[in-house]
Amino acid sequence: MSAEVTDPALDEWRTYDEFAAGIDTYRLPNVDLDGTSLALTLNDGQTLALAFGPGTVAWSGLGASGTDPYDAVAVRDDVVFANLPLETREREALTVVYSTTTHRATVIRSRIAAEAVEGTPQVGQEFWAATTDGGTPAGEVPGPSRDLIGKRNVYRYSPHHLYEHVYVSSQRYAWQCLEGVQRGHGDMDLSTVWKFADGLYLFCFREFRIAVASVWLHDLGYQLMTTGIFLGLNGEGASEHSRAGGHIYPLGSVSYPDAQPV
Repeated sequence: MSAEVTDPALDEWRTYDEFAAGIDTYRLPNVDLDGTSLALTLNDGQTLALAFGPGTVAWSGLGASGTDPYDAVAVRDDVVFANLPLETREREALTVVYSTTTHRATVIRSRIAAEAVEGTPQVGQEFWAATTDGGTPAGEVPGPSRDLIGKRNVYRYSPHHLYEHVYVSSQRYAWQCLEGVQRGHGDMDLSTVWKFADGLYLFCFREFRIAVASVWLHDLGYQLMTTGIFLGLNGEGASEHSRAGGHIYPLGSVSYPDAQPV
């Protein structure tokens, strides 16, 4: 006999730290980048330098510098997802995805605005395509993609986190919680999708109802895994960083016969 399901009241909207607890249970394991370095040239001419030590990274670029903690995941043998949950710059995170074979990269800066503005997500994001100093860049330049429009996937992050995503346009996606503290809740939020490589898609969202944004790298190839991070304000109003990740289960997709979404 299945266990009884207790649904929360729809007006009991959960805070970021409540739903994020344990959402990294099925995340891919971290890798140690100690002793390595990376110099990136962004598509607008800016640079970002990273020198990894034991558990920290010294970084400089984008008009600032510091030494902060990091976490990194080898999403594929040649692709690394590295996140800097900055302590030297409160309410900010830098996420870098890079390939050691194509020497292509993406850089995402997530920042929490000082004040909430009605109708605008409080956590904003900026995106850059980049190249690394590892060798001559090859292959497609990472950039905006429409490949996920019409797709419908379920994401299992832990035994207690199950979410459905429907990618409705180049600017928005719809989500609902099927299992977890947000069960019964859902919304349509701003999103950005970039293609990084074959089967690898950067998916980022910025929520309206609570101050939180996220950066994910979906591997929709053979692995069907996703690796991500959150930045947002917790129930106490303080900035908080969280890791996330898990399994992807495609449910299907639709195609539009004539007029296309934005």
